[in-house]
Amino acid sequence: MPKKLRNVVLVDDNETTSFLNNRLLSRLDVADKVYTFSRAEQAYDFLWGNGTDRTSSMEPDAPQLVFVDLKMPGMDGFEFLEQYSQLPDDIKEKTVMAVLTTSMHSADTARVAKYEGVEYLAKPLTEEKMRKLLDKRFVTN
Repeated sequence: MPKKLRNVVLVDDNETTSFLNNRLLSRLDVADKVYTFSRAEQAYDFLWGNGTDRTSSMEPDAPQLVFVDLKMPGMDGFEFLEQYSQLPDDIKEKTVMAVLTTSMHSADTARVAKYEGVEYLAKPLTEEKMRKLLDKRFVTN
């Protein structure tokens, strides 16, 4: 398994899902820190700043892995991905973005596929899915 990540971010409006995902990540000991957000706007502002401000609470410690749900009130996962796609490449290359959703609808998968490098995972997050993602995107040197 790859080396431990500095941080993982969970963005999901369902408290139970966030709790279970947090517990799984803790049990697998994949990251030093897990940040959890129930609103995509808050997560985005925390991670990359808002508007022209671009001051982030994470700088210079960019998020290494971000899980985002698609269906949320306010800013949904698609809007989050759209905002993320507008970031400079040097910022995006530090982060692996993964959609974690119950939707396996072909329109949703096709819409997410427009965003280069974004992983698409069906809920629930499991140890096997997490290990496959880590092996695929965080190769040990």
